[in-house]
Amino acid sequence: MAVSEEECSSANSRSSSSTSSSSSSSHFLSKCVLRGSVLLHVLSAHLRSPSSNDIVFAKAKSIELVIIGEDGIVQSVCEQPVYGTIKDIAVLPWNDRFRGRNPQMLGKDLLVVVSDSGKLSVLSFCNQMHKFFPVTQVQLSSPGNTKGQLARMLAIDSSGCFIAASAYVDRLAMFSVSMSGGSDIIDKKIVYPPENDDDVNAARVQKNSISGTIWSMSFISQDPNQSKGHNPILAVVINRSGAVLNELLLLGWNIREQDIYVISQYVEDGPLVLSIAEVPHSYGFAFLFREGDAILMDLRDANNPCCVYRTSPHFLSNVVDEANFVQESSKGCDLSRVLQVDDEGGLFNVAACALLELSDLDPMCIDGDKYNVNVTHKFVCSWSWEPMNVKNQRMIISADTGEYFMIEIIFNPDGFKVQESECLYKGLPCKALLWVEGGFLAALVDMGDGMVLKMENGTLHYISPIQTIAPVLDMSVVDYHDEKHDQMFACCGVAPEGSLRIIRSGITVEKLLRTAPIYQGITGTWTLRMKMTDTYHSFLVLSFVEETRVLSVGLSFTDVTDSVGFQPDVSTLACGVVNDGMLVQIHKSAVTLCLPTQGAHSDGVPLPSPVCTSWFPENMSISLGAVGHNLIVVSSSNPCFIFILGVIMYSVHHYEIYEMQHLRLQNELSCISIPQNRYEKKVIGFPNSLVDESYVPSFPFGVDISNIFVIGTHKPSVEILSLAPSEGLRVLASGAISLTNTLGTAISGCIPQDVRLVLVDRLYVLSGLRNGMLLRFEWPTASRMPSSVVPQCPVDWLSVSTDTVLSGVSAANSYGRQVYTTKLSENIKDKFPVDLQLIAIRRIGITPVFLVPLSDSLDGDIIVLSDRPWLLHTARHSLSYTSISFQSSTHVTPVCYVECPKGILFVAENCLHLVEMVHSKRLNVQKLQLGGTPRRVFYHSESRLLIVMRTNLSDDTCSSDICCVDPLSGSVLSSFKLEFGETGKSMELMRVGSEQVLLVGTSLSSGSAIMPCGEAESTKGRLIVICLENVQNSDSGSMTFSSKAGSSSLRASPFHEIVGYAAEQLSSSSLCSSPDDTSCDGNKLEETEAWQFRLAFSMPWPGMVLAICPYLDRYFLASAGNAFYLCGFPHENSQRVKKWAVARTRFTITSLTTHFTRIVVGDCRDGILFYDYNEDSKKLQQLYCDPYQRLVGDCILMDVNTAVVSDRKGSIAVLSCADYLEDTASPECNLTVSCAYYMGEIAMSIKKGSFSYKLPADDALKGGDGSIDFAQNSIIVSTLLGSVITFVPISREEYELLEAVQERLAVHPLTAPILGNDHNEFRSRENPVGVPKILDADMLTQFLELTSVQQEAVLSSPICVRSTVKSRLKFRSSPVPVNQVVQLLERVHYALN
Repeated sequence: MAVSEEECSSANSRSSSSTSSSSSSSHFLSKCVLRGSVLLHVLSAHLRSPSSNDIVFAKAKSIELVIIGEDGIVQSVCEQPVYGTIKDIAVLPWNDRFRGRNPQMLGKDLLVVVSDSGKLSVLSFCNQMHKFFPVTQVQLSSPGNTKGQLARMLAIDSSGCFIAASAYVDRLAMFSVSMSGGSDIIDKKIVYPPENDDDVNAARVQKNSISGTIWSMSFISQDPNQSKGHNPILAVVINRSGAVLNELLLLGWNIREQDIYVISQYVEDGPLVLSIAEVPHSYGFAFLFREGDAILMDLRDANNPCCVYRTSPHFLSNVVDEANFVQESSKGCDLSRVLQVDDEGGLFNVAACALLELSDLDPMCIDGDKYNVNVTHKFVCSWSWEPMNVKNQRMIISADTGEYFMIEIIFNPDGFKVQESECLYKGLPCKALLWVEGGFLAALVDMGDGMVLKMENGTLHYISPIQTIAPVLDMSVVDYHDEKHDQMFACCGVAPEGSLRIIRSGITVEKLLRTAPIYQGITGTWTLRMKMTDTYHSFLVLSFVEETRVLSVGLSFTDVTDSVGFQPDVSTLACGVVNDGMLVQIHKSAVTLCLPTQGAHSDGVPLPSPVCTSWFPENMSISLGAVGHNLIVVSSSNPCFIFILGVIMYSVHHYEIYEMQHLRLQNELSCISIPQNRYEKKVIGFPNSLVDESYVPSFPFGVDISNIFVIGTHKPSVEILSLAPSEGLRVLASGAISLTNTLGTAISGCIPQDVRLVLVDRLYVLSGLRNGMLLRFEWPTASRMPSSVVPQCPVDWLSVSTDTVLSGVSAANSYGRQVYTTKLSENIKDKFPVDLQLIAIRRIGITPVFLVPLSDSLDGDIIVLSDRPWLLHTARHSLSYTSISFQSSTHVTPVCYVECPKGILFVAENCLHLVEMVHSKRLNVQKLQLGGTPRRVFYHSESRLLIVMRTNLSDDTCSSDICCVDPLSGSVLSSFKLEFGETGKSMELMRVGSEQVLLVGTSLSSGSAIMPCGEAESTKGRLIVICLENVQNSDSGSMTFSSKAGSSSLRASPFHEIVGYAAEQLSSSSLCSSPDDTSCDGNKLEETEAWQFRLAFSMPWPGMVLAICPYLDRYFLASAGNAFYLCGFPHENSQRVKKWAVARTRFTITSLTTHFTRIVVGDCRDGILFYDYNEDSKKLQQLYCDPYQRLVGDCILMDVNTAVVSDRKGSIAVLSCADYLEDTASPECNLTVSCAYYMGEIAMSIKKGSFSYKLPADDALKGGDGSIDFAQNSIIVSTLLGSVITFVPISREEYELLEAVQERLAVHPLTAPILGNDHNEFRSRENPVGVPKILDADMLTQFLELTSVQQEAVLSSPICVRSTVKSRLKFRSSPVPVNQVVQLLERVHYALN
């Protein structure tokens, strides 16, 4: 093969590196950064407790548990991947028959799920592990997604006694719920037709009785006072082959004789029946929803079904003039009409259809008009009954036009009455609807954001969105100078709900205010309330190296140090509120009690100056301190003493700090923490709580939560101390800290930096260490037993001081002096201290770990601050934490006031940042509404603007355009409109000489570009070259920035608004920013640049330009049907384009990508093909071909030898040509599949890049010879279901280690797939046999959620694994080391969480 000199030199330079590069990329780890957001089902149940009102969002690949708060905002409780595909899900309500079962399930509902595992799974929610677990599973059919699989649709009897499951066609099964107290929920089972003639459980019915496509099912409840038995009745809407109308079939199950039989059939001329819904508490009534109307059926006599009511002609009448957005919606996203008659699609929406075998209906083609079905009648898309209404049944329905109506059935002794409402709300059609308590409705929209509506005064009102970003059609990862990768811009949704989304990793943080970088040397931050019961904070305390400032909290952060009484010329060690109106400051010389004046707070003392009194240690300095309710604890370091202080009142405004007890310590203290609030049992029944408040915590034996505090020592250890009037200070529990690395040597720096006591379902201790590690201690099980069986442990770390304590002074007030002496009786010594168990160890950084609770309650979540901020979920099992989308910070404190009830103050880069974190927000995604369907997006670094291609616009002059979008506001700054009837298909950005140009490929033809056989349709297109030019614009009026409302009151504040808001002056007594401060990125916003498009070149193209790609910085490639052209700009002139070469494939080209001289072409049948271009002969030469057929979704080259390709069946594979030499290459040389992975989702876009943080801790977390580098050689994939998945390369040694762990996790009861999928089989689907798999980091990171004991149990558990893994484990010289696994997975979690 002849190549140019330049290519020869580049090829030679790569010859030595290509093999190593390819081999290093042969093992990958997959991690889902953002789970798919397509919501297929919504349910309401009592899952966490009998009183919790939980909502379940069932997605294709995961189950999400949420609640709707009192403000109508959906808050996520937890989300759990299922490692399979959910087909249908339903609630099995609590029934008295269950009472003989596990007490933990008493009164709780269960979930029933059918999936591609072929099993019917019954799930229960475990509060301790904070996840679902299977109670029982029944095998229905073989795994897969075939239409004959008996796992398509569910129906459950309203009493919770019977379950029905059906296939798409011909088959169904029924189950009875067990009445016994055994472990099996399912009692009896019957299947039709029988899988073999000898099946004694099969139904004895005629072969054609249930033959056809099953559209809908519902059990019909019977009046218990009139029914003669317990045989269920199942109503089925069925479409027989060739029939014009659907039938209503009533089936009975004779449980005693194990026989399914047809009771009656009902067919009525008229509109097509679509679905059936039973009327709750009616015992025999059901609605049939048809095209254009709904009819009420009386099925009390199952042998004679009859229609007793029809909706009025105007209720679901013929469609008249509808709004444009509704018409566009039916074009872009309402597929139910099309898919209802498609056997392969069933009733799935477009996202779920993508998971099945593709027919002529291509779910990835969203611009064509094949979805534009001419709907002539309204029909009901979804419905939901009002909960907790037994007397009169009310139902809200959503029509396909986006209209919402209500039907009410009033039952009385004379019969019933049906009332129909007018239109209650007009919006987008809803595919699933749920009416929940409180009057809220959750409405799910296909390929767009859902809605929370509320029923008020007889109408529906919009409250809040239910975010979904699917489908993600394209994305652009923003690289901030290789410092951190935590943001991407994505094209999401379709018209009319198309939008740009800014996706960030971690938990959402809304940046509100920021000061200038003038706060050097901050050593501590605290927020204080004036009274213990105040809702909002009153003061913000900032401690510096040699000074302290106190600011009032509110719209105006004003310096009130002098009015509060804190000593300003010292560094504060700790501060707090000891009682109402009493603030305490602790510094190295004294402890000061202050009563602020009314000048600092309206509830202050009416005096000109604050009242202050101090306590001074004798001949020593204070090193630590903490303040609690009526308690102050301080310690010294040399000598080591601990002092317990109290407060006594002599008269009004006359207080004194006195010493209750002091002890000499054997080990110096490193931290002290006093619980701020005593535990009080919460009222059971709050429905909108993220924590199940009806779960009563378990207290250790002999522990009174109201008088304990926790300390950390240099021993090192954590200790829990108790202060009781009769016993003085004593040690309740002690946990020694002794950690070793994988080599068995001790880890240094294990001294506790911070400690916290947490009480959720149990009492436990969190400790952050100075070396960046986080520990969790719990009481041993023995400590909950009677004292007679508690192991004895002497108190050996305290030596009692012989110094005389102050004598008692009596006073008739609530702050009477109490002096404690140490009286450690033999009885107390027998009980305490107990040895705390170290449950979990995590490394989250290399800098000291600080623990800052978000609230004073003992069950509040905690911000963990180290190299970066994390949110620790206290209610979770073991240690569970999520990254916060904010930069590395040194200090943090919650700030709560009227205007900002969920504020958090971070100290970072010498600035104060006031942010608001909604940690229960479902998605860390910001929406920029654009309209149309955004198809392609680029981040233009020079202008800091987004360049977006849109289609399906409602503009009368064009349906597609290219626009510049401001990423801050989402406003369209400029636009280049395509011709009328022209649709944008592809777009790339490249440089031609000194100009930046956009290469745009379009379609001038309607319809699909691909025939069902894969060949190209005869179409026309256009190639456009657009120049992007900037024009200096000094008129600031085009980009106006103004301060927020109320800015006049901010003039005494240290904050000014972030991102261009006007800076505010501070009072002279406060550290302040100046009006000359720059904006957040350091650039003034007075002068801006305007960017505009200019047409440089345009030419007709012999087909739709589905793919376009730059090549070698001077050429570009453009496709046309099954051909692709290599073009260039002669003399770097953007106004001229010349075709240099052309090559053809057998089938339609769907993707083009390049790397140096290598070209990869993806088509819709032959997979990917490798090409090179010979500049001497000006020919394109094919080198390698894909060994397997695949319909390529997207492709990218990692290097010249390695390509990553996705197909439209949900798989992704890494292919390599490293085993071949180019001089012997020929088209018959097949590529080698290095590894593959079944995602179960169609990848719409594959990009190089990383979505992870790069911080100094990365180097420490790698350890030894770890080779994972998440910032290099990684790819990011976005999918049709809205997932964002990253694939990172790992070494062979790491792969083998983690593969062994994954095999064990995939079968262990605590971590196995909950729907019964074989994890190995699931991830191997659609991939060649024997090809190594990419590891599943979502499965692996479950290992971090386990306790240390559980981790050991998983790794030591026997397992039957595949021969390849078995052979590796056989020759492993030692067991799988827990520390090594945890260290590696911590790095994955740290970087990609």
